[in-house]
Formats: sequence, structure tokens, C-alpha cells
Amino acid sequence: MTARIAVLASGGGSNLQALLDAIAAGQLDARIVGVFSDKPAAFALQRVSEPLRWSRTSKAYPSRAAFDADLADAVAAATPDWVVCAGYMRILGEAFVLRFRGRVLNIHPSLLPKYRGLDTHARALEAGDAEHGASVHFVIPELDAGAVIAQAPVPVLAGDTAESLAARVLQVEHRLLVHVARLAADGRLAEHEGVASVDGHPLFTPQRLEFAPA
Repeated sequence: MTARIAVLASGGGSNLQALLDAIAAGQLDARIVGVFSDKPAAFALQRVSEPLRWSRTSKAYPSRAAFDADLADAVAAATPDWVVCAGYMRILGEAFVLRFRGRVLNIHPSLLPKYRGLDTHARALEAGDAEHGASVHFVIPELDAGAVIAQAPVPVLAGDTAESLAARVLQVEHRLLVHVARLAADGRLAEHEGVASVDGHPLFTPQRLEFAPA
């Protein structure tokens, strides 16, 4: 059965486009059933047809909880099997996460548990790391702390800036997200009591995927 995926995005939506391209190429048995954004001007929204777009500015709501409740109702109305945070820059509240618990994935630009939160590329450079990368994990109420499913490393090169490193990480993000989305869509991925599993086998360490530069 074709999996139904709702995508949350705040920016350009290149990870969303990677999913759309994989679907079009027959590499991902899924359907995007909605794109939801906290930024009405986000280009990600333009990557799907108008009926699939939902956007609101949080400033129109009296509280974070009110915004999250409206977002959660909109996502639920699309009846997704999975919710994918693909460059969604707003922290999801506990009520949202628990409503879709075990079905929310996030792609994060670091090798978690390193560098949760923002400015991951600059922080990796400041620390003198030899490698950086991206992770896909289950979302829990604690920021970027859910079970990590898979990671893709990227070497840190001499002379790297936060911008150049970010560009290389983004390349592997696209392929990493498609890989994990395929596991989810094929019914191979699950989470139980804080542990991710693939094909029923717990992942006590994340899958590590090595991608050659695009």
C-alpha cells in the first residue's frame, strides 16, 4: 500500500523535492498528502499543488499551544502514515509529538547526539571536528533527542566555512532522507520505547550510510 506522507517545512524545501523526485522515479512508494509550514512565504509550499498547501504564521495565534493544535488538526485531516520534518524550524510541542508519536521523523544537520539545535555547521568547525554530517531520527518532545535511525557522514575539509560545509551536508541529507522514507513507506521502520527498529531488529547504533559526493 502506498504510504501517505505529510511534510513540515519552513524554507526552500529541497528535502521535500528529494522525496518528490524519488516518488516520481519509482524509488519511493509514497504519496505526499500535504505540505505544512509556519512560513507562508516558504518556497517549499510551491513544490506541491495548492490543495496540498497549509501555512499559518504563528503570530496570528495567542500561544504556541494554539498554533500547534491547529497544525496538528490540519496534519491529521490529511491522514498521513508518516509525518516528516524536512527543514521545519519551529519546535513541535509535546501535545503534537504525542499525537503522532512513533510516526514523526526529522532530518537534522549533524551527527547526533552532537550539536542538537541550531548552527550545527559552525559548531562543528569551532570544535575542530574531522567529520560532520546528517541524521534522521524519530521526534520526541525533547529537542533532537529521539532515536536515531540513520546517519551520513561528511568530511570536514581544510578551509571549510559554515556555508561550504552546509552545502555538502545538504547533498547527503537528500539521499539520507529518501533512504529512511523508503524504510518507513515499506513498513520496515518502527519505534518502541525509545528504540528504533528496522525489520523488527532494534538499532542500538544508527545505520551509517556512506555517500559519494554528488
